This record gives sequence, structure tokens and C-alpha cells, in this order.
Amino acid sequence: MPEWRIAVIQDAPSEFAHRFMYPGGAFALGNALGWVQLVEGMFRADGSTARQMLGVFTGPRELRRAAMTRPVADADLALTGRHVPWFQEWIRHGPDDPYWRTTDHRGNVGRMPPVVYLQGGWYDFFLPGMLADHAALLAAGRQVRLLVGPWSHGRGLYTRTGMRDALAALDAALGPAHTGAAPPTGVRVQVTGSRRWVDLPGWPPPARETPWYLHPGGRLAAQPAPAAAPPSRFRYDPADPTPTVAGTAVGLTAGPADNRRIEGRADVLTFTSLPLTADLEVIGPVRARLFSGSSVPHHDVYARLCDVTPRDRSRNVTDGIVRVDGGARGGGPVEVDVELWPVAHTFRRGHRIRLQVAGGAHPRYARNPGTGEPLATGRALVAGDRTVHHDPGHPSALWLPVPDRRPHDRQP
Repeated sequence: MPEWRIAVIQDAPSEFAHRFMYPGGAFALGNALGWVQLVEGMFRADGSTARQMLGVFTGPRELRRAAMTRPVADADLALTGRHVPWFQEWIRHGPDDPYWRTTDHRGNVGRMPPVVYLQGGWYDFFLPGMLADHAALLAAGRQVRLLVGPWSHGRGLYTRTGMRDALAALDAALGPAHTGAAPPTGVRVQVTGSRRWVDLPGWPPPARETPWYLHPGGRLAAQPAPAAAPPSRFRYDPADPTPTVAGTAVGLTAGPADNRRIEGRADVLTFTSLPLTADLEVIGPVRARLFSGSSVPHHDVYARLCDVTPRDRSRNVTDGIVRVDGGARGGGPVEVDVELWPVAHTFRRGHRIRLQVAGGAHPRYARNPGTGEPLATGRALVAGDRTVHHDPGHPSALWLPVPDRRPHDRQP
């Protein structure tokens, strides 16, 4: 359509299955049930405004209760009193199932207009997919503007910065004779931790991957562990799944929060650096390479990066999960690469970097029952012992992207 000059896309990737429903292979149960709760509350016949407002306060508790239901196929029933057809389809089709082809629009990149405006948030569950679309659109010759702020899903256009940036793009694309301006392009992000808005040469900007190695005793350091040491251990029990707070969740609970209650559990390992002697800015993809062992072959490896203040408040920055189906015999270590959500964050001088390692993050992700049974119908739960190795032969590490040069500040 030659008259289609610009597309404005907020928090919406072109591919649904791998990035949203099954990130890292683990089903996004909390977000799926969050959509069930939201949609059913909005459209059910008895859904009065007062009832919907009450649900804002009671919804998280009801969702956590429903997420514990076995089998998972009855979770929507526990939450709403009925089975929801689209939820049933989601849990019965894995990410590589042909069912998801109708939701994969990556092949339509050539049909997009000359200018595409993308807006996302660091705490939005769709962000990795949107960043992949940004790269694909540039490769297809489109003019692309990318704005990422400290927002959860759908919040950017409710802010002055997000609305002004989107309207500037629309004005330039739809009325060049009036504005005399070219449509804005490039990448602008807010760096959390310092709340700086910066313009970047692209996404991701040039950066060097910098390792922070896991050490015995819960230390995190820039140097590898110097000598062999026994691994760190914990036990994961899906009957009492490791909980999570905030992060890339559906609803008002998304964003950063204090993680100290979670970190006090016996089934969560923490590895923490010494206080930083200077600000450390990280912008780009984050990953953790962990040499992990498990007494059960079917297990999850969850990693969360936190910023610890001088007052010991541990606030989540980003996280990720990988579902492992099978592993080394006898629980020996396997190399697991966990892709965390991308970031732009400043760890301030005097703050500490912390990496959490756990066997799950419930209800954000469906707990791994340890049995290998189908997600929808499995009932059994098997606890397992986990190990994280950090000796010289198994250098588990967090890898942070440190920009080659400090980005330029920009007024919002």
C-alpha cells in the first residue's frame, strides 16, 4: 500500500511462541494465566466495574493459587470456573508445534511501510522479540526508530516521553510539508539505575562482554576461581516451588522490587560482588553460562541479575530461564547458557552486582515437575538436588555487555 507511510508498534513482536509463551523452553504460566484473568474479567457477563477494581487487589493471590493446580490443564478452571479454549491450546502445543505458524509474522517484514516506529520497555515480556524485529526491519531497508524506557507492558505511551517521541515520528512521516522534519530514526533508551536517556548508534551498541565469575561461598568476581572447590548446592522441590517477584510479569506487579525475601530461601543461590569502586554501565544482551548438575534429568535453570544497594536492598534488573530435558549421567555438570532479558543499566559506585541461581521462578514460569510428563496433563512432582560448579574446569560466569564508549546523554 503506497499510502502506508509509517507503522507505530508498541510492545508487540512478530513471533509469539518462543519469545512470549515458551522463553527458554519453559511455559510462561503466570503471564498466560494473567491474560486469562484479565480477559475473562473484562468480558464475562457479570464483570462489573466494581468487581474488576476488586480484582486488582485479589488477582495476584488468586493467580498464585491457580498456578499450583495439577494438572496445569485445570489451572484456568481453578482461576475462572471454566476452561478457556485458547489457554488449553497454548499448553498443549510446544513452541515448535505447527500450531504456532499462524502467529509467526516474521516473513511479512517486506510488507512493512518505509518508516517503522518501535516502542518497548525494559520490563515488558515482549522486548526480546521486538529487538529482534528491529534488526530484521533494518536489514530489510526500513527507517526504524526504537525507544525503550523503564516501563512494563503497554505503559510507554502513557508517559510524556513515550507519547512525545511517538507523536514526533507520526508528525514527520505524515506531514513533512508541514513539519519540514525527517522521521526520527536511531535508538534512544533510558539507562535504569541512573535514569539517563541516551542515544545509541544502534542496538546493541558496540560492547565488550565482560565476565563475572561465580566463586565458592557466594562470591562474584572479575577473576576466575583460583582452585578446585566443591560446587554450590541446593534442592529444588516443585511441591514448594521457588517463587519470584516483579520482573516481566503481566499486571501491576511488573518491574523492579526487593528480592531479599526470595534470596533468603534455601533453594536460591546468590553470588555477590564486592562494592564497586566506580559506576559500571552495561547496555545490551546479558547471559549466564552455568555448569549445572541435577539428580533428575528434567529440570530448569533460572538466573536473575540484581543491583544491591549499600543498604542491602536487592533489586532485580533482568532474568532468564532454560528448560533442560536430559543431562549428564549421575547428575554431572552440563553447560547451560541462560539468555537474560537485554538491559541498559548503571550499577552505581558502592553498589554490588548479584546473580541469583534457582530451579524455577513461580508462577512466572510453570514449575518443572522433574518427570518429563506433558505440560498440560502431568500430575507427579519429583524433587531433585542441584549443583552449580565454579572450579577452573567449570568456570560458571555472568557475562555483562560494557559499552566501548559512554553513550551521549539526551534530554527526554
